[in-house]
Order: sequence, then structure tokens, then C-alpha cells
Amino acid sequence: MFHLGRITRTRFVGHSKRARLVLGLSGLLTVCLPAFAAPDHYAQEQMRYIATYFPGRMAGSPAELMAAEYLQRRLAQMGYQSNLRTFNTRYQFHGSDGKADWRKISATSVIAAKAGATGGEILVIAHSDTFMPRSDGDLNNNLGGLTLQGVDDNASGVGVMLDLARRLGPVPLAVGVRFVALSAGEPETLGAEDYLQRMTPQEKRNTLLVINLDSLIGGEKLRVDYSPDSGDSRLLGLVKDLGTRARQAGIPLILNTGIRAAAECSTDALPFAKAGFAVLDVGSGIAGNRCRERNVSRNFPHGMVRYQSPLDNLTYLDRHLTGQMDKRARDSLALLGPMLERLTGADKPKG
Repeated sequence: MFHLGRITRTRFVGHSKRARLVLGLSGLLTVCLPAFAAPDHYAQEQMRYIATYFPGRMAGSPAELMAAEYLQRRLAQMGYQSNLRTFNTRYQFHGSDGKADWRKISATSVIAAKAGATGGEILVIAHSDTFMPRSDGDLNNNLGGLTLQGVDDNASGVGVMLDLARRLGPVPLAVGVRFVALSAGEPETLGAEDYLQRMTPQEKRNTLLVINLDSLIGGEKLRVDYSPDSGDSRLLGLVKDLGTRARQAGIPLILNTGIRAAAECSTDALPFAKAGFAVLDVGSGIAGNRCRERNVSRNFPHGMVRYQSPLDNLTYLDRHLTGQMDKRARDSLALLGPMLERLTGADKPKG
């Protein structure tokens, strides 16, 4: 039996070697592609598929690249111009001896776009990677690693993103949409920062709104943090509409002013908010700016499931949060689907 810690702490193979691995398994991946699910269950089925077939999808790992290939294929099937974007970055690993060393990785994000009749665009992002251990302490506490399914963090966000893309794919749009499955989102925001740095001035001007989807299942309620300082008065109108729709549908929802900036609950929405974009950071949690997703209990002793291999998996969540995956998928889509359709003009009759 392999020792998890020893495997996790080794450097990942180079990108070319990872690419050969994925190509070698491409036939298997094609066979494993699930059929399109019924509309009410598509997001949840994607969450389960990603968590089951791509555990340990840490940035720069073979599992991450295989997940990216899968997402790219899915989005291309929906009619989007979809491609992979590889970028080089690095992170520090802290040993038990107090020393730290830099480790280089080659991470892969997925970008899928559909143009609208106007120049505007809505950007929807969700990081697809799982937590990468950054220290011997992380390894000793079973945080991240090769067995982490990352259902809550963040197969949940990617599943909802895919469902939103599926709904907008077949219809003409007045305002374009871009879906990005970011890598290197755990535990920092390296992927978001790389994407932001590569945006052209024109792309920045065209981006009307950024929606980040992350950790939708583990929290006690759905939660939307927003950036009130973006200078876009329309954002407050969107937030008000979300609150109204949630009340009418009986969906428990927390609306919170400001994007959380604590390192222990870093969010890919933060770099965009700092850059002045109008941002909606959609996740789940409790009120306030703490990082906890829920109140401390016997089943959730740290008040959260993310990063923890024994908790953030299908078996544990189905047992202790029974039905929540399906409910959160439906509630997220009930709030975000109509909003995106309205913003892109997909809800307007054609003729």
C-alpha cells in the first residue's frame, strides 16, 4: 500500500509527461463521459461525477489535467468556443523543521466563451482544483492530498457552472458569457490572478459582472458576498433581486456586503473585486465574516468541511447532510439561472 503523505509530498511530474498520461487515458475518459442528465439533476450529477473520477485534482497534478480535459469537452459539446490554458506558478511548502522551499507547478484552467450581439460579457468562474497540502502539518492533519474528493470545495461550484452553461448554450445572447474553470484556486488565488493579469484592457471594459461559485454545499445557508465599492449601481439592484427571489422561493439566503479577504478562506472573487469589477461571490456559510461554513457540531467539529478528506466526500456528505447536494444545486440555479438569462438577454423571445 502506498503511503499517502509520501506520494503527496513528491513533486508533480512535468506538464509534458502529464499530457502523455491524459492522452493515453483519453479513450477511457471518453467512455466515462456521462450522458446529459435530466434538467433537474444535471448539476448534481456533474458534482458527483467530478468528485468520483477526479479526486486529488490538485493544481499541477495528473488528476487536475484530466478534469480540465473533461470540462473542456463538456463545454465544447454545449457549443462554446472552449480551450485549455496552462500557466506556470509556484507555491511554498513548509517542512516540520521550519524550513520552506518553493515548488513549481504547471496548472491548467478551462475557458469557454459565447459572444453576444453587443460587446458586453458576464464572467462566471469556479475553481476546479482541490486543496494542495502546503506543509507537513497539513499532511499530518489529513488536509488535501490524493484522496480528497472536494465535493463541496469545489465540485459543487463547477457542477452549477456547467448547468448554467448548458442552459445558455442553445440560445442567442445579447450580452456574451464566459465560463472559466480556474486551477490553482486552493488555498490561494493564483489561477484567478493569472487570468486577471492576462485580460486585455478591452476585455476588462467589456466585463460587466463577475460571478464566483465556490463551496455551495457545506454551509448552513446559501450566501452571496458582493462588492459595494465597484462603482456599478446595477450591482445593488441585482443583489436586491436575488434577495426578493430567495424570499419568494423560500430559499434561505445570506446577503453580505464585502468580499472576505482572510487567507484561511481565500476566494477567487477577491482579485476581481480589488481590480474594481462588480462581483458576486456565491457560496454557503453563516452570517458574519468568519470562515466557518456552519456552527460547530459533533459531525463538523471545525465548523467546515472544505480541505478535509474524511469530510468533503460523497459518502460523508450524503450521510450527514442528506439531500443537501440536490437542494443546493436546485436553489443555486433557481437564483442564478433567471438572473443570467435576464442579463444576457436569453430570456427575451426571438422572432
